[in-house]
Amino acid sequence: MKAKKSDFSGWYTEITAGAELCDLRYNVKGMVVFRPNATIAMKGMYRAWERELEAHGHLPALFPALIPESNFTKESEHVQGFVPEVFWVTGAGDARFDERLALRPTSETAMYQMYSLWIQGLKDLPLKIYQSCQVWRHETKATRPFIRSREFYWIEAHDAFATKEEAEEQVLEDMRMTENVLHRQLGVPFLFFERPEWDKFPGAIHTYAADTLMPDGKVLQLPSTHLLGQNFAKSFDVKYQNEKGEKEFVWQTCYGPAISRGFAAVISVHGDDKGLVLPFALAPVQVAIVPILGKGGEGKGGKVEEKCRELEGKLKAAGLRAKADFSEATPGFKYNRWEMLGVPVRIEVGAREVESDRLTVVRRDVGKREQVVEASLAAWISSAEKELLASLVSKADAWFNGMKRKAASMQELKKGLEAGGFTAVPFCCVEMGGKPCADRVKEELHGDVRGTLHSEKEKPGQGEKCVVCGKPASCIAWVARQY
Repeated sequence: MKAKKSDFSGWYTEITAGAELCDLRYNVKGMVVFRPNATIAMKGMYRAWERELEAHGHLPALFPALIPESNFTKESEHVQGFVPEVFWVTGAGDARFDERLALRPTSETAMYQMYSLWIQGLKDLPLKIYQSCQVWRHETKATRPFIRSREFYWIEAHDAFATKEEAEEQVLEDMRMTENVLHRQLGVPFLFFERPEWDKFPGAIHTYAADTLMPDGKVLQLPSTHLLGQNFAKSFDVKYQNEKGEKEFVWQTCYGPAISRGFAAVISVHGDDKGLVLPFALAPVQVAIVPILGKGGEGKGGKVEEKCRELEGKLKAAGLRAKADFSEATPGFKYNRWEMLGVPVRIEVGAREVESDRLTVVRRDVGKREQVVEASLAAWISSAEKELLASLVSKADAWFNGMKRKAASMQELKKGLEAGGFTAVPFCCVEMGGKPCADRVKEELHGDVRGTLHSEKEKPGQGEKCVVCGKPASCIAWVARQY
C-alpha cells in the first residue's frame, strides 16, 4: 500500500478501494456508489449530528428534492450563486414541464416558502428544523469520492427567530455543536473562519466555516453556518406578528454538517499505512474475532471455534457490532484485512486462550497485543473505546497545530503554502476591498484566503503591511490551498 505521508493521493485511492468504501464505475460522471462499509459509518455520523441537533431543539422534517425555478429567482444573490451548479429536470415521459424544476443544491428556496405559511406569530418562534438528505451540484472541479462529488450527503438545519440576537446566538450554537461532534466525537480538528465577503454563502450576511486539513496540507471545508439576516424572509414573506400586533420579518440562520465530506476527513486524518482507523461509533465491525486453528485447519469445529461463536454472541448481546472470522484465509491475512477495515478491536483465540481463559486482544490504533481475562473483556473494551478516541484526538490535534504558520511577505507566504497547512498573514482587509489582493494570492501562489479566525479577533501589529499590496494591514487573514 502506498505511504500516506509521501503519496496521500495514491494512498487515498487505495484505501477507498481496499476498504471497500465506494465504487467509481457507476456510469454517470461524478456520481459514486457508496458501499456498505462507508454507508454504515456515514449512518453513524448522521446519528451523532441528529442527536446533537435534537438536543438543541431542532426537529426533523423532509422536503421535496425538486424546487421550482421561480423559487430561486426570489432571492437574486442566491440564484446567481447557485444556478451555474444546478441540475434541471425539464420533463417527465413525453411531457415537457411549463417550468423547470431544480434538483436541490440546497433547500432555502424549498423550505422558506413553507415557513411563510407556518410562521404567523411569536408562538411559532423559534422554528428550528433540520433534514438529512442528499443534494446535487454540477461541480466543475475534479471529483474525488467523499471529498468532492456531484451528489453528496449532508444535514441542513434552517432556523427562524424573532430577533437578530437570537439568530446570532444560533450561529454560535452551531459552532459549539460542530466542536462537540466533529472534534470530540470523531476526532477531526478544525478552525472556524469568518469567510471573506466575496466567499460567503449566496444570500447570507455572514458565513462561518470549519476548515480541517488533509494529510497533503490542503484544506477541506466541513460544516458551515450562515447568518442569513432577513434577506430570505423578505424574499419569501416570512413574517410574524409581534406583541404590538405589527408584522415583522423573521431573522434566519442555516447550518450544514457535510456527512460524506466529513467521512473523507475521518478516513484521511486517522488512517495509516495499514488502512482505516475508525472510532467505535463509526466502525461497521467494532470487534473482530479471529480463531487461531492448527495447521491445515486442525481444530475446526472444536473448542476454539465454539469459543469464538460464544464470544461473538455475548458481544452482540452487549450491543457491539462483533464478527467472528471463519473464512478460509490465514490468521495473518485476516489480521491485515481487519486492520484495513479499521476495526477498533481484534480478539485472537487459539487453543492456549481457550485453556487459560485469557484472551489476546489488540487495539487498532496502537497494534499492541495484550492479555485480558475473559471475565474482564467487557470492561476492557469499554476502556479501549474511550482510550482509542482520546488517542485519535490527541494525535490529530498535535499534527494539526503543527501545520499553522505565519508569514510577513509574499515570499514567506509562498513557502508556507508549499509546505502545506494554514499560513496567517497581515492583510489589507477581508471585506470586498481585499478581493484584488486575494485574487493575486490565488493567481500567483494558488492559495485561498480562508478568512479571519472567529474565535480570536486577531489584529496586525502596529506598522504591519498587507503582504500583497503593502498598504496598512487591518486584519490577520489565514491562507491555505484547498480541495
